[in-house]
Amino acid sequence: MITKVVPELQRYFVPSENWIDEQVYVTGDDAHHVTRVMRLKTGNEIICNHPDGQAAICTITSMNADEVRAEIKEWMDTSNESPVSVTIVQALAKGDKFELVLQKGTELGASAFIPLKAERSVVVWDDKKAEKKMARYSKILKEASEQCHRNKIPQLHPAMAIKELMEQSQSFERKLFAYEEEAKTDAFQTFAQSVARFKPGDHVLIVIGPEGGFSENEANVMKQEGFAPVRLGPRILRTETAAMYALASISYHFEEMGCE
Repeated sequence: MITKVVPELQRYFVPSENWIDEQVYVTGDDAHHVTRVMRLKTGNEIICNHPDGQAAICTITSMNADEVRAEIKEWMDTSNESPVSVTIVQALAKGDKFELVLQKGTELGASAFIPLKAERSVVVWDDKKAEKKMARYSKILKEASEQCHRNKIPQLHPAMAIKELMEQSQSFERKLFAYEEEAKTDAFQTFAQSVARFKPGDHVLIVIGPEGGFSENEANVMKQEGFAPVRLGPRILRTETAAMYALASISYHFEEMGCE
């Protein structure tokens, strides 16, 4: 086992079926990236990530345009995953805002994302558009995970309406939603107060509304299902900023301050 991080090596996420004994097979777009973009050669090293979160330094033994074969040199015992498993529920938003949340949220440690079809979401997906969007979003998550040296690619769930989200939320120990009305009250709950109650290993669900905020009905539904409304600072944040605020706060608390 090695303990040091090796940032200069290119990282690839390799499906479990491409790990055979001590050999790893990098295929598809990643093989093209190794040979055509990075222009690596036989004998060069890369980092290969297994879907279970383990990573290994591997030496390239042969390659062509469709497949790069590498041999495991040594396993790494470092992990860059957050001690708290955070799922971000992000309301569909205009333009590339959702893509920004996926990319930056991955860098900040989110473990999963759920697109939310909120009542005030301006964006509406039909089945055809959803399929194309999800394929693009999966690619963004993979590339962001490689760039920031994650051990796992965050999971991307299908888009849900609020009712379906409530059904899926039962397994989470901590459930919060960012509510701008909370910032206007004198008896608000700060996000810092919520984070202080988190423990390593917790599964946390954080719901972020669309540009127009949550409807009163959505807020009431979430409260009835045990979601705590929280304030993300004294200012009203844009929808694409809110998730980053929450994730950065959790990272600072657990990974920089070392709080448990």
